[in-house]
Amino acid sequence: MSAPEPVAELDPRYSSPGAAPAAWEDARRLLSGAELYWLSTVRPDGRPHVTPLIGVWWQGALHFCTGADERKARNLAANDEVVLTTGTNSWSAGYDVVVEGRAERVADGEALARLAQVWEEKYGPDWRFDVADGVFVGAQGNRAEVFAVSPRTVFGFGKGDPFTQTRWRFV
Repeated sequence: MSAPEPVAELDPRYSSPGAAPAAWEDARRLLSGAELYWLSTVRPDGRPHVTPLIGVWWQGALHFCTGADERKARNLAANDEVVLTTGTNSWSAGYDVVVEGRAERVADGEALARLAQVWEEKYGPDWRFDVADGVFVGAQGNRAEVFAVSPRTVFGFGKGDPFTQTRWRFV
């Protein structure tokens, strides 16, 4: 799945005077290189759930995996709308990215095999997966469903000099 090039808009209310919208390529590079993401889902009773996880940016989407019995998988079964975030935990420097979209299950064996390679390339041999029956299978036999989040809207927050708030819309 390959995402179209998004339309970038700077929100001047939250940006320094004279600031320009950030380049999508910079945000995409941050999404690709981040080691940790925060996934926000909604429980069936409407309460929010947020958890850190690892993931990979591949073919225009952010991918993550989870066991079928884990809270996030149960939440996704009821509501597949998610928010994924990554960035820095500081006010005066760095860049934060927020991805809004729908989590879609990836079960195709060829796509999963390639994703398993991408995961191991990024995180090393501790995160090596085999593929069977439409899921990742870890060294201990643990099974994990894989999800792709193709961005609908992405927000970028530049912190420091200058402060910026860029919105990328995928139309």
